[in-house]
This record gives sequence, structure tokens and C-alpha cells, in this order.
Amino acid sequence: MKTGTSSVSTLTQPPALPAQQVEAGSPARRNVVTRLTLGSDDAVGPRELLHRYRQILIGADVAAALVAGVTGLFIRFGSEASSTYILISLLAPVLWVASVTLQRGYENRYLGTGPEEYRRLADATLLLFAVMAASSFVIKGDLSRGYVMIALPMALFLSFVLRRRMRAWLFKRRLSGQGLSRVLVVGRADAAAHLVEQFDREPWHGLVSVGVCIPATPEGSDADADAESGQEATVGIADEIMAAVAQLRAEVVAVASHPDLSGHALRRLAWQLEERGVELIVSPGIVEVAGPRLSIRPVAGLSLLHLDRPVSRGGRMLVKSVLDRMLGAGLLLAISPVLVAAALAVKLTSPGPVIFRQTRIGVGGKPFQMLKFRSMVADAEQRRAELEEFNENDGLLFKIRDDPRVTRVGAVLRRYSVDELPQLWNVVRGDMSLVGPRPPLPQEVAAYDSDATRRLRVRPGLTGLWQVSGRSDLTWEESLRLDLRYVDNWNFWLDVAILWRTWRAVVGRSGAY
Repeated sequence: MKTGTSSVSTLTQPPALPAQQVEAGSPARRNVVTRLTLGSDDAVGPRELLHRYRQILIGADVAAALVAGVTGLFIRFGSEASSTYILISLLAPVLWVASVTLQRGYENRYLGTGPEEYRRLADATLLLFAVMAASSFVIKGDLSRGYVMIALPMALFLSFVLRRRMRAWLFKRRLSGQGLSRVLVVGRADAAAHLVEQFDREPWHGLVSVGVCIPATPEGSDADADAESGQEATVGIADEIMAAVAQLRAEVVAVASHPDLSGHALRRLAWQLEERGVELIVSPGIVEVAGPRLSIRPVAGLSLLHLDRPVSRGGRMLVKSVLDRMLGAGLLLAISPVLVAAALAVKLTSPGPVIFRQTRIGVGGKPFQMLKFRSMVADAEQRRAELEEFNENDGLLFKIRDDPRVTRVGAVLRRYSVDELPQLWNVVRGDMSLVGPRPPLPQEVAAYDSDATRRLRVRPGLTGLWQVSGRSDLTWEESLRLDLRYVDNWNFWLDVAILWRTWRAVVGRSGAY
């Protein structure tokens, strides 16, 4: 990976003490592995890039609100709009930006990463609606509901789309080496290596590790003696880290699992970093858990990390099921001409049934018959054994890029995912959801370990994280990881984001074969 003019070496194993060290405190207690040579700075720093991103976002929100207000004005009133509504439409950008600001939608910690930035837009919409309703009641005005129901959702939609485009712009800049925050990772070797690996895997989030600071126990040290002098053991740790921060010009310190940095030692480090304007982030060691499930619970002067249970039943899942069936039925009616055309194409070009039925395992391990347009020859299942040696996937999945069993029409159906559309009937029946884990085969489930079994806690989906993250290009481990991430972090906004990304993946035909 290249960052500006500097080269970055990949840390795949726990770091060992290298020849090049940063002189930071006692070498008997601290090893600093330099990962990024100190070359020229990025043309655009992280603060400058985020500042530019925020300015463009505000301009985009102003444009979205103005378009939404004017559109609502003309649709609801036409040429007979009163001066009051003209004024409201002109003030819409100010009101919209103020509402997003009150919901902290422009704060750095929410910009350019995760779903929280979009959730703040939804909260701003609800806030503005409540303010307008309350103002109408107080002044006894008659605010047009039609105007509000057009302008507010349109402002939300346009801001959402524009932010998606701007996030792609931000990621592209970071991938080119601009606006990356230099991170000093502090912690035990294995935990630090894992954190560095995550930063390297997803550089578009704007963090690049420039050094790894690991604890080193002096040779011949006595564990009991160290325990008796616990206070002395933490003295100087913050100073050593601050010296490494100065040497590496780090802008962020990331603390992973560390035997000495906790409690008051971590507090003192935070104070010193605050004075230098360096950010502090702490990795709790929990993997594949999204922000909405995490919250801080203050108890007896402590900040305890609270982990909510995943949503797998209850009222929200009932609402999801009802929406799935309603939307599934509506989509079936809307695309019925496409279904008829695809069915005729399959019937007229190859012998065999139009619909391919296959037993899959649903929620709770219950089997069901999944429907697809047949894209292979009629005896495809019987011919699988002779093709096992050509399997391009690992684990339990079977995929061949140029599968000889696929018909010419089937190849076209697969390229645009049309072969999956009959599964909308499975959605209407309640066997599947619009969004969920990949529906597994019985032989796959039979080989599941305890971790993989968690995929069966929710209904399988017509699409999911696996569909928008590579589809057939994914390995078994990657597919499982994405499915478990979905099960553990499900919420309505995640479904909306996946449906949006599915449309882009289908249009782009990525990973389909």
C-alpha cells in the first residue's frame, strides 16, 4: 500500500523488536515498531479533507432542501402559491441545515464512516416535522400537509443520495493517499497486529498506522514484584507514548488490549493527548459489532461499555416480516412482464422445467423449497459430481466461473440476477426476507459449527451483505463473516442500505456468474 510518497509494510504477524526503534522512554519496557517512513506530508491532511467534505455536504443539503421546497410548492399549489409558502420554500435550506446541525449531522465522528451519518438525516427530518407541526399548532396556522409530505421526504432522499455520492468521493481521495490520519497503535502484540490489519484492510476510513507501540517485559523480572509496584509500573507510560507520538507525528493514538493502560493511566494519557490536539480511540476488542448495539453506561464513576442483544424476534422483526410480504407482493405485480418474458425464454430455449426448485434451510433450521428460473441444463445436479475438481470456491460453497451446465439464456439471467426473481414468492410466503443471510443448502447446514449456526436465527434473504460485497467472488469464510455481521447488527437502516447497494451491484453485474 502506498500513502503519498511513503511506503507502508504490512504487519501480518505480532510485531517483534526491529533494528529501528524510536527512543521513547525505557527500552526495557517499550518497543516502538516504525511502519511508515517519515516522508513528505500528504497534500491534503485529514482535518482539511473532512473540512472540505463538510462544506460540500452543507452545500448539497442546501441544494436538496431548496429543490424539495420548490418541488413541493409547485406540486401542491402550482401557480397559485401564496407568499407564505414561497417564503417557507426559500427558507427551507436554512431550516434543513439547522435541523441537521442540531442532530449533530456535521460532526467529524459521524462524517464519512458507518450508517450514523445517514441516521442523523432521518432524525433531522423527524425533528423538523415536529417543529413545523408544533409551530402550526401554536400560531393556529393551517400548514398544508400535502406540501410537508412532499418536501420533507424529498429533502431526506436527495440529501441521502448526495451524501452517498460524496462519501464515494471521500473514499476515493483516501484511497489515493489524501486525508489519512497517522495512527500510533498501542497495545499487546497480537491485539495491535489485529488492529493494524483492520486499518490496512479498509484504508478508506482514513486511518493508517505509522507505528506500533508494544509492551516489553524486562528479562528476569518478577511478576509478584511488578504486581506490588503496580503504581510505579504505569509511571512514565504516557510520557513514552507521547515521545513516540512526537517522533512519528501521529495524529491519533489507538489503544488496543494493553496490560498497563487502563484506569488512571489511560486517563492521564488522554489528558496529555488533549493538550497536543491528538485524538484517542480505544478498541474494546469486540469484533463485527456495529455502533447502534454499543452504548456507554456510566456506573460508579466508570464508563462501562454496554452491548445490546441482537434483534432476532419481537415487534421490529414482526414489522420487518409484514413489510417484506407487502413489498414482495408489490414487486411481483410490478415486474410481472419481466417474469413472463424470462419464463418464455427459458421454456423455448432448453428442455426441462421453467422453475428450478431446491431445498434450502430457513429460519430455525426449517427447510423450504426455494424457487429460481432454471439457468442450467435439466440434469445439472447429476453432473455436479464430475465437476467437483473444478470448484473455484473453498469451504462448503460450489462455484465455477465458466460452468458448462449453464445455458446461454441462463447466463444472461444470472448476469442481471433475473433468475433470482421467483424468490419473491418465497418472500410473500414468509420463507424468506427481502434482506437476510444467504439461504444455505442442507448439506452446508449439516457441516456448520456453532458459529455458522447463528445464520439460522433470521430468515434468509433474496439479497444481503454477501450479495453486495462480491456475490460469487466471496470465499466461504467471507460469506459467513458477512452473514454473521448482518445477524448480529440488523436494523431497518441496514436493510435500506443493502437494498440500495443491491441495485448498484446488479446494474454493475459484479461477482455474478
